Amino acid sequence: MGISAQQVKELREKTGAGMMDCKKALQEVGGDLEKAAVYLREQGIAKAASKEGRATAEGVIATYVHAGDKLGVMVEINCETDFVARTDQFREFTKNVAMHIAASAPLCVSREEIDEKVVAQEREVYRQQALNEKKPEKIIDKIVDGKMEKFFAESVLLEQPYVKDGDKTVGELVNEMIASLGENIRIRRFVRYRLGE
Repeated sequence: MGISAQQVKELREKTGAGMMDCKKALQEVGGDLEKAAVYLREQGIAKAASKEGRATAEGVIATYVHAGDKLGVMVEINCETDFVARTDQFREFTKNVAMHIAASAPLCVSREEIDEKVVAQEREVYRQQALNEKKPEKIIDKIVDGKMEKFFAESVLLEQPYVKDGDKTVGELVNEMIASLGENIRIRRFVRYRLGE
């Protein structure tokens, strides 16, 4: 059974869970919105989302320099308390996120940070590609939407497949940490340096 983007959006608005989590939940329960919400709660994802609004004033700035000293990353990751920021689990998480950024070169943390002009330009390029390929007019919007989702999955940190486990996104990894540590965690910003760029 195909899960529509609208179903994923509705579940996301209802639970606050990530897009990939919502899609997986809907697939698990055959597209039923209510059952999917229950499924997410059972998995602890909705619990993590419920902590999303809490202030994150503590945290760390993690760094990673790749072998050869030609690529480096600095990332700020926030949590609620200094206690959690000092735990080995949180420190390991921040190091892994920095390594992921070095390997995957995201453009930004969340899709909301991408300039609307860039999004509009990408949509127009994909639309023109579909027209050039003589795709039927009635499916062009779906093709463009699909290509835009792929663009976001490649460009947005929270939507990228996590380099150490391609079955989950970085956003899902964050939610797992929130559920595990019991505090809201937020990747605030990052800078990726490559020698000569």
